[in-house]
Amino acid sequence: MTGASNDGAPGRPAARVLADWTAGLRWADVPAAQHPPIGLRVLDTLGLILAGSATDAAAAARQVAGRQGVSDEAGILLEGGRTAAARAAFVHGVTAHCRDFDDTFQDSVVHPGSVVVPTALAVGESCGADDADIAAAIVAGYEVAARLGSVAGRRFHIRGLHATGVVGPFAAAAAAGRTMGLDSAAIADAFGLAGSMAGGLMAFVADGSWSKWLHAGWAAHGGIVAAQMAAQGFRGPAGVLDGRHNLYAALLAGEDIAPAGLTEVLTGGLGSVWRGAEAHFKYYPCAHVIQPYLDAAIDLRRERGLAGGDIAGGVCRIAPWAAQIVSLPRGDKIRPASEMAAIASLPYLLAVALIDGAVTLDALEAAARADPAILELAAHLNHEEDPALGQGFDGVLILDLSEGGRLERPVSSAPPDPDKVLGKFRANAGRAVAAPDTEALEQAAIGGPLPDFARLFALFGSVSA
Repeated sequence: MTGASNDGAPGRPAARVLADWTAGLRWADVPAAQHPPIGLRVLDTLGLILAGSATDAAAAARQVAGRQGVSDEAGILLEGGRTAAARAAFVHGVTAHCRDFDDTFQDSVVHPGSVVVPTALAVGESCGADDADIAAAIVAGYEVAARLGSVAGRRFHIRGLHATGVVGPFAAAAAAGRTMGLDSAAIADAFGLAGSMAGGLMAFVADGSWSKWLHAGWAAHGGIVAAQMAAQGFRGPAGVLDGRHNLYAALLAGEDIAPAGLTEVLTGGLGSVWRGAEAHFKYYPCAHVIQPYLDAAIDLRRERGLAGGDIAGGVCRIAPWAAQIVSLPRGDKIRPASEMAAIASLPYLLAVALIDGAVTLDALEAAARADPAILELAAHLNHEEDPALGQGFDGVLILDLSEGGRLERPVSSAPPDPDKVLGKFRANAGRAVAAPDTEALEQAAIGGPLPDFARLFALFGSVSA
């Protein structure tokens, strides 16, 4: 399919360069080293959908999608129902993100998996795309998310914007357009339209509300609609990324954007530098900046043979931007009143790690949030802002021992661990489906050189709680 081209823009717009690359990407072009993570990202997202399926947020998303009409385009995992591709991606995106357990780009804190994978699955099923095309579409979506996010870094968050909601529609448009087989002109139009769907306020931080989870599903939905409109010839602005009224000029007005060169950050090294591979998996259900502290706490606890009672308190040295999200306001963080508040609480989850030696989805439940021992320790876990930190999810954990003395350990994100991803999937899936279904999904996602997407789509209609 083709879309109307945008003529008259000076130079070659960055959106068109990205669209050219996206339209031309073939699975054979993707280096072999980049192949295994694709199956793991699909598996991880499926596990997150299953883990989130019993939440009220997921139920609301399913009910809304169900009221918007019947379609046979794409299935919904566990429910067994079918709906339009954009609505299926919406449901899966909300559900995958609603435990805050999805992968993350360190530099921008964009969560690509809960946007890109639901998009590629829904559009791939509706189009009857083959495995290689769906896999290539996932690669394209991750690459676009990485590059658009890296321009802003964490400045969207500083401005009170949820970066996944801003960048997500573009990533979804790339995945949808590539899966649909659109040409580069149409994908460029889809990018232009996606810019008008970009947004998402960080207002949820104040009260633990659910708009954060909406952003991932809405981005997936919006990217698909953008691609579908472009396929019908609906034009999008060519300068959405680097024109006069571009995304960054509008949302980061007054800031020096990409001093190294906006076009270079967005398009430099396409096809040779695979920025999408930089997304880090999560192993705990929390804001990603918390995860390295939990790793360090659990490691120290195991190495020193510590129990919760051996820890009197401690300090987390943390980047100022991260402290605003996971350490402040202090009173709300040491006694999180909701699941969303717990997800974004460094002292609370650190206390769970030190007392239990693990952090699972159970830590988000009301019973854990009312545990006196956890709350007591959380009240003695403080933070210190350090402006020198913040290049990655870096920091320092200092623990005060009850019998005197201190333990100190630098923290940083660890490289991907396939065994941990697999263990995480099994634990998440096990909360919703029986072992045979878990094994079938696992085999379809990572049992071959490519995910067996046709098998996954069939399983969407057969697995049950």
